[in-house]
Amino acid sequence: MAFEKIKVVNPIVEMDGDEMTRVIWKSIKDKLIFPFLELDIKYFDLGLPYRDATDDKVTVESAEATLKYNVAIKCATITPDEARVKEFNLKQMWKSPNGTIRNILNGTVFREPIICKNVPRLVPGWTKPICIGRHAFGDQYRATDAVIKGPGKLKLVFVPEGQDEKTEWEVFNFTGDGGVSLAMYNTDESIRAFAEASMNTAYQKKWPLYLSTKNTILKKYDGRFKDIFQEVYEAKWKSKYEAAGIWYEHRLIDDMVAYAVKSEGGYVWACKNYDGDVQSDFLAQGFGSLGLMTSVLGVPRWEDNRSRGCSWYGYATLQSSPKGW
Repeated sequence: MAFEKIKVVNPIVEMDGDEMTRVIWKSIKDKLIFPFLELDIKYFDLGLPYRDATDDKVTVESAEATLKYNVAIKCATITPDEARVKEFNLKQMWKSPNGTIRNILNGTVFREPIICKNVPRLVPGWTKPICIGRHAFGDQYRATDAVIKGPGKLKLVFVPEGQDEKTEWEVFNFTGDGGVSLAMYNTDESIRAFAEASMNTAYQKKWPLYLSTKNTILKKYDGRFKDIFQEVYEAKWKSKYEAAGIWYEHRLIDDMVAYAVKSEGGYVWACKNYDGDVQSDFLAQGFGSLGLMTSVLGVPRWEDNRSRGCSWYGYATLQSSPKGW
């Protein structure tokens, strides 16, 4: 009797990657997926040569397809540096495809370790998983930075749409040889989506939720994250959390890092973009392996207030290989 494949109704976006990830992913598909599932796959080649050939338009197209079909599988990709530009003879140093996709989907990356008894943990006290929710929009990853040459005033200007009056802040008065500057931003809509996705994930897991910021220093910037999270919690989630016996709490980032090292795990940690980038790798090493970290990009759907996993990142694959493989 012939095996009848399971038909998957919804199309799935496939984002192929670079180097050894292509080899491993093809083997996984051929041995573990295609023999058992009938799939409608929307394929996008995010390998560095094709990203360069399309001026990185393929990355944008893959993200737009993910918005359309809701589910995507993404393999590891190379973000080129100067050496890679020379190695691949690239037109330019293309941006991180992960960053491009995250910004288009406006989602939150949830990374969580797979705990195996035979994989030793560098932090033995972590007996339960810790799920990092990384806000995947804005801040340093959408910032405008510049090298300042010579003396002069650095200003920040906001011009309201449809109005002539502008608001101007003097940031710094350079008097010497110059220096560097950075301007970054985020939006209320994105922060609110971050809060919704984080609170939904913690509620589904029945784990407490912590948001970490440095609002004592960035009183308005990080303070906005703190205020919006509290608003969302009070309006939609407080009664659900109390009924489930879990809680939401804001903590300073330095206090939260100290707590994380001493804790046993078993909570969701909502981090701003840069903090989540750093702390997720910190957790991965503490739990024993970067290759044993799941990664799901959750995108809120406002019509039902749920988060759907829109991208699984193939971090368990090898991203580079010895020459000649």
